[in-house]
Amino acid sequence: MTRAGFVAVIGAPNAGKSTLVNRLVGTKVSIVTQKVQTTRFPVRGVAMDGESQLVLVDTPGIFKPRRRLDRAMVRAAWGRAEDADTVVHLVDANAQIEVAGGAGTPADRKAVVDVASIVEGLKSASRKSILALNKIDLLRRDNLLALTQSMFDAGVYEEVFMISAADGAGVDDLKHRLAALAPEGPWFYPAEQSADIPARLLAAEITREKVYLRVHEELPYAASVQTTAFEERRDGAARLEQTIYVERDGQRGILLGKNGQTLKWIGEASRKELAELFDRPVHLFLTVKVRETWAEDRDLYQEMGLDFEV
Repeated sequence: MTRAGFVAVIGAPNAGKSTLVNRLVGTKVSIVTQKVQTTRFPVRGVAMDGESQLVLVDTPGIFKPRRRLDRAMVRAAWGRAEDADTVVHLVDANAQIEVAGGAGTPADRKAVVDVASIVEGLKSASRKSILALNKIDLLRRDNLLALTQSMFDAGVYEEVFMISAADGAGVDDLKHRLAALAPEGPWFYPAEQSADIPARLLAAEITREKVYLRVHEELPYAASVQTTAFEERRDGAARLEQTIYVERDGQRGILLGKNGQTLKWIGEASRKELAELFDRPVHLFLTVKVRETWAEDRDLYQEMGLDFEV
């Protein structure tokens, strides 16, 4: 008997959703940076647990949207939650406790507001979910138990798991439970497949991750990466051309860096990881262009699977 089910991982920005999905899958299928709201579209990772196959949907963070892109990402997150067999609400437990104790950073306080809005959204949808309290390695047990009780009392959770997506604590228990909840049926993908994302899009995401890792302080969320060419060469190597779009000339200068050194670092880091992911040599060519309205590009939304009409 085999099982297969879709699991939507939802949560506030920077709760650790991408880290959790990567941990459950056992390989990298979603980019992870220190910037919040990194995931822009639902990424599907495929995890196996015994005879169960879990299609894990790493959704964009749910927050109060301001721009068209924000609205499209939040709508995509709720849409995937509605379609999933099981919903996991991942919460940064450390942020919740810090704010409850009168401390916490502005990002922590925003996360608490976002979590509250997600709880209300689950109530409105009458959708039960699994609560996963993340970053337990940073907390005292008594604080964690009190938070668990207060959140469970909201009435939107069937079960609670305490985990650390970063070091893996408690993740196997969560995985086993998700596998048991998966409906009976044939697998959606071959057992050896770890992700359902086009290679061109995955390559663009890897480069975008390197952009934010290198210039996360200087560059806001004003950059997008598009793979404009992906060629399989006769010698077995892959040749990729990518364009990094920014909104202003000054941002282009930041990405290029002195004598092009910043862009060189981004390209080398991305090429190295892509070669490991694709298990072949990769020749990567990067170009930086200014396009003030890239966030209003209908084709870009279509490529990411987002609804432009929001």
